Amino acid sequence: MLTGKKILLIISGGIAAYKSLALIRLLKKSGADVRCILTNGGSQFVTPLSVAALSEEHVFTDLWSLKDESEMGHIRLSREADLILIAPASANLMAQMAHGLAEDLASTTLLASNRPIMICPAMNPMMWAHKATQDNLQTLIKRDVTIIGPADGDMACGEFGTGRMSEPEDILSAVKNYFESNKPLAGKHAIVTSGPTFEPLDPVRFIGNRSSGKQGHAIATALIDMGASVTYITGPTALPAPLGAKTVHVETAKEMLSVTQDALPADICVCAAAVSDWRSDAIATQKLKKTKSEDSLTLTLVKNPDILHTLSTHKNRPTLVIGFAAETQNLDDNAKAKLSSKQCDWIIGNNVGENNVFGSDQNKITLFKRDNQKEFEIADKTTIARDIADEIIHYFKIQK
Repeated sequence: MLTGKKILLIISGGIAAYKSLALIRLLKKSGADVRCILTNGGSQFVTPLSVAALSEEHVFTDLWSLKDESEMGHIRLSREADLILIAPASANLMAQMAHGLAEDLASTTLLASNRPIMICPAMNPMMWAHKATQDNLQTLIKRDVTIIGPADGDMACGEFGTGRMSEPEDILSAVKNYFESNKPLAGKHAIVTSGPTFEPLDPVRFIGNRSSGKQGHAIATALIDMGASVTYITGPTALPAPLGAKTVHVETAKEMLSVTQDALPADICVCAAAVSDWRSDAIATQKLKKTKSEDSLTLTLVKNPDILHTLSTHKNRPTLVIGFAAETQNLDDNAKAKLSSKQCDWIIGNNVGENNVFGSDQNKITLFKRDNQKEFEIADKTTIARDIADEIIHYFKIQK
């Protein structure tokens, strides 16, 4: 859930510093990249070697290190993290933060940072309850610092009260919740259809197309990364289910329509599937055999249901309905006509007759809206998916 997230962990002084080792392991296991600053006080309880072994990164300790400053520097260290996490956060470090002091690497990095900060206080109960600490706490809260804990319990000094650092598992949950709640599409439900449909002719043969489902899969993944809850409805492909999506496998257009309607209501629907326009009017119960007396076979095809139009006119219509137009000629005219006839909000048009789009890892699209269009450069399908997700995010910002 934290794959690709960069977390700067500051370990300050206190017996609770030993918990930071377990926290590093949990963050790494969840996919995060963890860099660590170990204060002088923190190094009295855990060693740079143990922190480096678990984080698999160099541990930063000294503001005046020529080597560290030349290779990384506290400014870069403070700006490259997605989140700065302080665990444990001592009373002293909280005071430095509240008063804007820059006395060592940790406090200087914090003062130079423009990144979100989360702290996990740990100290003696009397220190925590002291008015100076509580005033500092309120100052940090006003500056949008996120506070995790502290918890009640027995202290290392033999006293009982509030001051224990939260458990590593609870801190990990808070970090995950932070990233989820701060994603731009958090709380949005998206339906993504993907892949081809297979329309059977008999128990063996079917009408299909060359869609690999790669673009729809990438769109579902991008929307999940942006915080959306995704229902992924896919025809037959060789792709694994997108991590974090509710995935439903179908074969025919009629099945895809039924499952899509069952997934409503939704805020977003991206109809990226290459749905077969036609199906056989009668499916043979036995394999259609080739005979010596016949040189041809006549099939009668009937139209499949129009999934995009059905969703665009549905009583539970999603706020944003996006269709695809895979064309081999006259892309602009055909995409604009489809935008009008389907009554959707956007059409993403691509020329599948060029660049071997079906099955390829690259794509080139034009986004057609009702009042304008935007052409994107050819790129890998993951990049295209992120571009589409960015457009969706912008749409909902405008709607607000």
